[in-house]
Amino acid sequence: MHKTIGTRLLSPWQTFLGAVFIALLLGHAPARAQFRVDISGVGTAQLPIAITRFRDEDKVKEALSTIIRADLERSGLFKGIDAPGALDETSQPAFNEWKARSADALVAGSVSRLADGRYDVRFKLWDVVKGSVLDGQSSAVDAADLRLAAHRIADIVHERLTGEKGIYSTRIAYVTKGGSRFTLRVADADADAAGDKIALNSPEPIISPAWSADGRELAYVSFESQKAVVYVQDILSGKRRAVANFRGSNSAPAWSPDGQTLAVTLSRDGGSQIYLMGRGGDNVRRLTSSSAIDTEPVFSPDGRTIYFVSDRGGAPQIYRIPVSGGSPERVTFNGSYNISPAISPDGRLLAYVSRQGSAFKLHTMDLASGNTQAITDTIDDESPSFAPNSRVIIYATRAQGRDVLMTTTPDGKIKARLPPRASDMREPVWGPYGR
Repeated sequence: MHKTIGTRLLSPWQTFLGAVFIALLLGHAPARAQFRVDISGVGTAQLPIAITRFRDEDKVKEALSTIIRADLERSGLFKGIDAPGALDETSQPAFNEWKARSADALVAGSVSRLADGRYDVRFKLWDVVKGSVLDGQSSAVDAADLRLAAHRIADIVHERLTGEKGIYSTRIAYVTKGGSRFTLRVADADADAAGDKIALNSPEPIISPAWSADGRELAYVSFESQKAVVYVQDILSGKRRAVANFRGSNSAPAWSPDGQTLAVTLSRDGGSQIYLMGRGGDNVRRLTSSSAIDTEPVFSPDGRTIYFVSDRGGAPQIYRIPVSGGSPERVTFNGSYNISPAISPDGRLLAYVSRQGSAFKLHTMDLASGNTQAITDTIDDESPSFAPNSRVIIYATRAQGRDVLMTTTPDGKIKARLPPRASDMREPVWGPYGR
């Protein structure tokens, strides 16, 4: 990840210093892979669940039951139980048989084509221990949305069994490079190629994607005009607009929780500083004033505070400042080099990358107590981003000689690697609920 260019090693902090460094760091190819993850660190508290093949799912392009099982297993909270036999949502399960298979919950369903060309997707969730129905729903979806329907079923199952909202129908965005083409991609949160869609292709680097709060737009930095320019793009239509194209560098966009404000890093007045602007690029206001590099702004969930990275103390550390202005307050003190802040949606945790010797490792900090911990065993971590339920972090790292995306729980106990193939992936960012 921190690649050697000639005889020089470039660190994440150096990526803030200009387009040349950024372009050199993004040497990646497009991602195409079947869904499979490696899970480590799982404890004994997994809930055993059986998910049978949906009736007639072999007649459609998506194996709904396989997607649901993969979603749930990837969370680390569920253990899939073999589910032979033919069941659907109309069945009366033999609960004693499923208890003998050690299943605590059971999911079955069906998919059938409707007269208008859509598909009727139905499922039922049973509590095997109590022998009762927990949930059951049906939905009519287009063929292109069958995969999303499976993710939504997994969300419902997750919430009914844990009391916590599922994240399987959410999306991620990330950047790849193939040959001389850079690609911004939007995919299902499992990053399976089947859900992968191209938002932008460019012969020049694309970096720093950031989701709007409603999930309808992505802000990002493109170098297609031979300089760093911040764009905002509508995901559905593909229409986009340049919102920061000032003299010098325009970088590191971040959305406010209400979607009306962008925080960006601009060098238009000399030096890299944090500015606020309207979502259309209007009402630009400078927030920080220092002779240092101030960059990587992120909003707190309540929209009142900006966290950012600055080397004003001599080395990169994470600071925070009220959106209304004022004196920045230093947040990180453990370690001499801390970058890439991400705040959990519940406001409890800060995720960031800390350099330890020659290693760059993902850390979390409890913002109330200030307690920190390293949560990965990799040594080249970058770009952490929280899932909307605050329970999972996606990040980029290097593993087994490849640049990959991984997920981890904030305590580091459950990790999953999204599948590498003939390509490398970088700059992940997790989208919000509401798809």
